[in-house]
Amino acid sequence: MKRTLPIAIGVITLVLVTVGTLWPQHTATVMYIAGEGTGGFASDKAPEGAVMSVMDNVKKRNFGQAYSFIANKNQVDQREFTDDMRGTYGSLRTYSNLEDVDTKILRKTDSEATVRTTMKWATAVGAFYDTRDLRVVRNGESWRVVWPQVKEPQVPPQVIPVNYLRWDVIWRGAGDEWGAQNVEAPHVRLISMKAVSHGNATVILGEVLNEDTVPAFVSVNATLVGKDGGTIAQESGFDKMSHVLLPKEVSPFRIDFPKIKLADVKSVRMQPNSSLVPASADPVIGVMHQRMEVDARGRHVLAGELMNESGQVVNIPHVLATYYNNNGQVIWVSDGYVDKALLPQSPVGFALDIPDDLVSQVQSYRVTVNQYSSDRL
Repeated sequence: MKRTLPIAIGVITLVLVTVGTLWPQHTATVMYIAGEGTGGFASDKAPEGAVMSVMDNVKKRNFGQAYSFIANKNQVDQREFTDDMRGTYGSLRTYSNLEDVDTKILRKTDSEATVRTTMKWATAVGAFYDTRDLRVVRNGESWRVVWPQVKEPQVPPQVIPVNYLRWDVIWRGAGDEWGAQNVEAPHVRLISMKAVSHGNATVILGEVLNEDTVPAFVSVNATLVGKDGGTIAQESGFDKMSHVLLPKEVSPFRIDFPKIKLADVKSVRMQPNSSLVPASADPVIGVMHQRMEVDARGRHVLAGELMNESGQVVNIPHVLATYYNNNGQVIWVSDGYVDKALLPQSPVGFALDIPDDLVSQVQSYRVTVNQYSSDRL
């Protein structure tokens, strides 16, 4: 009996594999009606169906078929559409996949409609949302999407002088007597820190300063101590801070402790750590037209534009914002990635969420930008 059961399972498995190979199952595409999925195929007989016909094919990375549902082919060619959806220049979009789409009709007549389309992209740094109000027009019995034109600025040929500061590190060799002692770690210091309650989490906010004359790779660790003196949890700042700080540079940090109530915390132990790293002050990324506003999804955001002032391509920009109250205290830190690469001298927009309950307390803010370039990773 002990030998018969494994043999039977093996035979059944072989039969199922054979059936699956000869008669594979075909998975139906989901049809979306006003943002809700059903079991049929996406139909272009309705405005939102036309939008979902585009998006379903983008999910499958079948960009040619997605482009067939575009109305204004005389304004947006297939390459431009594909670049918009697939990404270019090693941007965050090139490492993303369209995960989910929500549609909502804002306006509709017999001949055209406006469909608010919110795309959720799965990326290595978390979910990324892109909301667009797409115009859809009737074409006979079907509907087609008028795709917004995305034109990259044409920057004229020019020479950009390179005069930035740069720090190199010479590590000791096995036979180098002069390097017998390790290099001292750069001096960094917390210049502010506070614990706040946000939703069902405890959040540690503050700023850290590299007070040395050399660049430093910095991390900040936090330990929550309970009322009984024991450790509740330990966390470190990850992407809510700048890790490479040039001399005298300041970075915000935010450390989240989900599902831990601030009332249960007696004290917080903080530990900034640093190590010496090579670094440079280039490329320079300017932040322009900063403003607080409400976006198309009804969220309070800090919006603006990034300008790459160098002659290099910045593949993945990472934006950090520090918000202060009227006493100059840090009350929140938010961050976000831009899914487009920063080309030289070409502005790209960004928007960072601000918690609704903190908007009225914000009196000033400071925006800094990290950058990740493929030739430096």
